[in-house]
Amino acid sequence: MHFPRLAALAVVLDGDRVLLVQRRNPPDAGLWGFPGGHVEPGETALDAAARELAEETGVIARPRAYLDNIDVIERGADGALRFHFLLAVVLCEHVSGDPVAADDARDAAWIAVADVLEGRLPLSASVAGTLRKALAQDGSR
Repeated sequence: MHFPRLAALAVVLDGDRVLLVQRRNPPDAGLWGFPGGHVEPGETALDAAARELAEETGVIARPRAYLDNIDVIERGADGALRFHFLLAVVLCEHVSGDPVAADDARDAAWIAVADVLEGRLPLSASVAGTLRKALAQDGSR
C-alpha cells in the first residue's frame, strides 16, 4: 500500500517578482516551479518550506502562512499508483539572499509575476493558480 508523502513548497514574493526554480529531475525536469521538498519527521511544513528554500536556492525567508494544499498523483498505464505527494504550499516573506541553484534545481531566479501569469515559461502544474492565490493573500501589496 502506498501512502501520500508530505512535501512543502515555498512561495516567495518580492515586489513584482516571484522566486522560482527550474527542476533538474523528473517528473518535472526542465519545468519552473516553487522551491520545496520533503517534510522530515518531526518538522512542520512551515519549517520544511523555509529549510528547503534555503537548501535549494540559498534564499532565507520567514514562513508566514499556509496558502494551499496540492495533491500530485501519478498512475502508470496499468492504473497502478506510481506516487502520491501532498504539497503544503507556504507563503514566505523574503529575508535575505539572491537565488543560486543548488540541490536538485537546474536554475533559480526571481521571475516577473507577469511572465508567470502570462505563461511565458514552461511551468509545473498549478504554479500560475498558486501564484494568484499568493498575490491575493499577500498583505504587503
